[in-house]
Amino acid sequence: MDPLSSLLSGIRAEGSVVSHAVLTAPWTIRFADDAPLTMISVLRGGGTLLLPDGTERAVGAGDTAIVSGPAPFHLADGPGTVHSSHEAYEIACFTTDAECTARQLGGIHWGADSEEATALIVGAYRASGHRHERLLRSLPPVLVITEDAEVCAWLETAAIDAAQSSAGSQALMDRLLDWALVCTLRSWFDQAGADAPGWYRGLADPVLAPALEAFHDRPAEAWTVASLADRAGVSRALFAKRFTKLMGRPPLAYLTECRMDEAATLLTDTDLSIARIGRSVGYADAFGFSAAFKRHKGRSPSAFRAAAAA
Repeated sequence: MDPLSSLLSGIRAEGSVVSHAVLTAPWTIRFADDAPLTMISVLRGGGTLLLPDGTERAVGAGDTAIVSGPAPFHLADGPGTVHSSHEAYEIACFTTDAECTARQLGGIHWGADSEEATALIVGAYRASGHRHERLLRSLPPVLVITEDAEVCAWLETAAIDAAQSSAGSQALMDRLLDWALVCTLRSWFDQAGADAPGWYRGLADPVLAPALEAFHDRPAEAWTVASLADRAGVSRALFAKRFTKLMGRPPLAYLTECRMDEAATLLTDTDLSIARIGRSVGYADAFGFSAAFKRHKGRSPSAFRAAAAA
């Protein structure tokens, strides 16, 4: 499994909030639910994202924005609206005193529909595992992707149906958000260019790609710089130099980091034994794995697992 598939395979929404909003200017939505990921798809009209650091990002029809991090932010019909008279809305469903549910929020049809109105699908995503944290570290504070109009129309129909249904509505909303997130993130990684993480740029490199795919497909194998260079079809020296330049670290440092990240995910999200987790990431015995994990993560596997559970 390539590293992007590994990250995206961990996306599993649980108790997400998906809302269909129709808004007539002037308006603002304040996002204050501490969600690690918020997805906003603009079906018609448009607005401006106002982030905590002062960044403003315009979004229009066909755009899907993903905002990372729990800090509150706004989406408004225009930057000046927040400081003038307007219709104000808020999504805060994941905070400790929140009373809304996905079905209650999804059933709200804010504002009056018209040709001038802005229509949105808003998804608030609750992280549920260590793999989600790895994904978040790969993303910028905000990313915007332009989607095909037919995809947006399908998304609007599905979101409305999810909000109106009773039996299974939460599961439908969760899977709808999973699908939309995976599609949007794949598109962003494809288009990110220099902004994409080094491991993703490496997958597009004709020399590094075969070695990266081989390692991520079989992380437990006893890989060396020489064996990876052989996969790439180049000399050991050329492979090491090219890898370090593009990936920002030597090959074996990258391998260890990936193995320890995967081990951390398994420790957090499964009940597998420490010895079995060690073998799955390339260590023959639990002692060697525990020593390597502590060097890399600062605590033993058992202490890491206990802290995550707490």
